[in-house]
Amino acid sequence: MLHYALVFLVVGLIAAALGLSGVAGIATQISWILFVIALVLFVIHLVSGRRSPPVG
Repeated sequence: MLHYALVFLVVGLIAAALGLSGVAGIATQISWILFVIALVLFVIHLVSGRRSPPVG
């Protein structure tokens, strides 16, 4: 997920350097959304964590 966020960020930066403001804006927004989703999934993973098996 973070890989795609970085790819869209690089595409946005290249598009901005070439003067394609519409493409740059959309790519930057997509990368931001993917980054936030990855961050939320990471926090959920940390909170749930691994639980020890029940002793019984």
